[in-house]
Amino acid sequence: MTRTAEPTRPDEKPPRTRTRGALVRAVVITAVMLTWLGVAAVGGMAQGTLSEVQENDQSAFLPASAESTRAGELAREFSETTTLPALVVMEATEGGALTPEQIGSAQAFAEQAAAIETGDGGTVEDFLTGPVVAVPSEDGEAILIPISIDSERANETVGAGDGERVVNLVVDGVRALAADQLSDSGLTTWVTGPAGAVADLVAAFGGIDGILLGVALLVVLVILVIVYRSPILPFTVLLTAVFGLCAAALVIKPLAGNDVLLLNGQSQGILSILVIGAATDYSLLLVARYREELTRHAHPVDAMRVAWRASLEPILASSGTVIAGLLCLLLSDLGSNASLGPVAAIGIASAVVAALTLLPAMLLLAGRRSRFIFWPRKPRYAGGGTEHATSARHHAAVTAGPWSRAASFVARHDRPVWVITAVVLLGAAAFVPTLRAEGTSETDIFLSDVDSVLGEEVLADHFDAGQVRPAVIIAEESAADDVVTAAEGVDGVLTASVLTDQADGTGAPGAPAGEPLVVDGNVQVQVVTQDAAETQEALVTVAAVRGAVHQVEPGALVGGAAAQRLDTQETAAQDLRTIIPVVLVVIFVMLMLLLRSIVAPLVLLAANLLSFGATMGLSAVVFNHVLGFPGADATVPLYGFVFLVALGIDYSIFLMTRVREETLRVGTREGVRRALAVTGGVITSAGLVLAATFSALAVVPLLFLAQLAFIVAAGVLIDTFVVRTLLVPGLIHDIGRTSWWPWLSRIPRDEGVARAERAVQG
Repeated sequence: MTRTAEPTRPDEKPPRTRTRGALVRAVVITAVMLTWLGVAAVGGMAQGTLSEVQENDQSAFLPASAESTRAGELAREFSETTTLPALVVMEATEGGALTPEQIGSAQAFAEQAAAIETGDGGTVEDFLTGPVVAVPSEDGEAILIPISIDSERANETVGAGDGERVVNLVVDGVRALAADQLSDSGLTTWVTGPAGAVADLVAAFGGIDGILLGVALLVVLVILVIVYRSPILPFTVLLTAVFGLCAAALVIKPLAGNDVLLLNGQSQGILSILVIGAATDYSLLLVARYREELTRHAHPVDAMRVAWRASLEPILASSGTVIAGLLCLLLSDLGSNASLGPVAAIGIASAVVAALTLLPAMLLLAGRRSRFIFWPRKPRYAGGGTEHATSARHHAAVTAGPWSRAASFVARHDRPVWVITAVVLLGAAAFVPTLRAEGTSETDIFLSDVDSVLGEEVLADHFDAGQVRPAVIIAEESAADDVVTAAEGVDGVLTASVLTDQADGTGAPGAPAGEPLVVDGNVQVQVVTQDAAETQEALVTVAAVRGAVHQVEPGALVGGAAAQRLDTQETAAQDLRTIIPVVLVVIFVMLMLLLRSIVAPLVLLAANLLSFGATMGLSAVVFNHVLGFPGADATVPLYGFVFLVALGIDYSIFLMTRVREETLRVGTREGVRRALAVTGGVITSAGLVLAATFSALAVVPLLFLAQLAFIVAAGVLIDTFVVRTLLVPGLIHDIGRTSWWPWLSRIPRDEGVARAERAVQG
């Protein structure tokens, strides 16, 4: 008779069952690893080429209902082509008036600029809407060479291989030609204007694929090494984040390439940081629970099964809350904001899938030897004796240390702790009104010296900068004179004139007078402002022009570059008022479903709103008085709110799901103490990782990303060390069992549990 060996431990199965189970696990793990290797191979290439499907044209993000958008559509009927000008500005290196030789060198340069080769057998001239000529300034100290790029073809890709966009090719070619041809002429040259700014913006975003990703990964690796003190485990978590990013790129690139969603440089940078930070956070949570369960289970597979199930709810709840909050951005009227929602949501979903599939597979690759991945601090199985004794030994081990002492302190002084914490946060929030987030000039968005910004300053010194990109008014022919008069009466307007039907078809300001050009009963009035269209001052002027023109002709439409920026800022302000209430409602519903309570979600939401207010107040002080920023983009508060409330609630979710788990066994107040002690280390590590990854955005020298980096990093740290450690535990401990109202039937009373606990300990 064949005998079946008896299990030697409670969790050990018969040999045949173990063999069959091991085979199934091996097949599943292999399939998961091969699938992710395929995703990484294809998705890695997609991640490296995401910039090819970026759209950084501000006008493309405005809604069709915006006044500047409607004016732009009608304005195109007055001209066969629209232009994206690159403005070459030259000034004598030594200052003063230009010499005849220098003027001759500039004119020769203008003739050569159109002949720059594009790499596809053509020249720059193929993409221009007119000739390239040199225009001296009235003071004789500078020369302006406008190079009018066909805006319809500016984003075309030309050249061999991956090619280069026309706008970048032209600007880079002109800059290279100037360095080569004018180095000995005594002229200093800048390439500015809209095309120059776009080229510099693309160059700044070029760091996203390389420097930003490298810095973020390096920072995360250092933190993980400190947290785990292991040479193997940090790379396992880091690979999970990288593979998650590849999966996100694999989905996003075809969607952006087929115009299903818009991807700009900012969205791509945020995507990279968000996926790395979120995937690492979810991995930290799973690994911490896995390590905890390894002390309770002899076989790593059994420990992973319990850890995976225990981590599933908080990870899905956390990610679901973030995704729901991000998708609220779809309500935005700005294409850049609306598109960021699904882009970031895809990133979060990819991070979750990687953390719940790839990471467990890698952790279990070595089978029974999987504990080795924690080397040299391998968790030891605390088995032997009854289940209660094992659990007691485990609980004593994991709750020892500084977080246990912090939890005990909060439990003893819950009301003073949360009251003092709330007062401090309210004090920081009092500075929110000082945050200047009405928008900035386009020249202020760069934090480093770039050619387009320096050239803009020289251009303003010697030319009427507003003439380069005048405001445009579309009005009925019968109201033309009234519209011109109203526009000319606005402070900051130099001239206003009706576009005429010139023989050369230009109708340019300053050209000989001709008959007004009428299209479908409408005329176009060009308004030259004192300030360049890229400045914040020009927006104030255009807003006043709109008010004056609408008084005499309500049906007139005011457009142009400055009007587009004005509409963008006004739409962003409206988005803030629309989206914030929706995000709050969505997150409250998610929390209510997760915690089976109404009171606890209200407490968490109030705590995170207070945290957001304190963060924005602190940011206002730092931006205004420490870093000296000129202001902030109108979308900064919206992005800060969505990321801080959606991401900040993560740590409260991680804490409160564990509080509820412990509460069902030991009551609310003891549950708070135990949950804070057990989760303190992992949540702190997760907060540090997310703050550090968002801080990496500061390596991209752009004002918006630097401000967002500070806001999110500071807010996450406040959530981690203040809200989750002091405010929320203090409040829940003070409120007690009522926190779970109205579903109290399963919640034990603290008094009865305390007596039972004392009896067990005795």
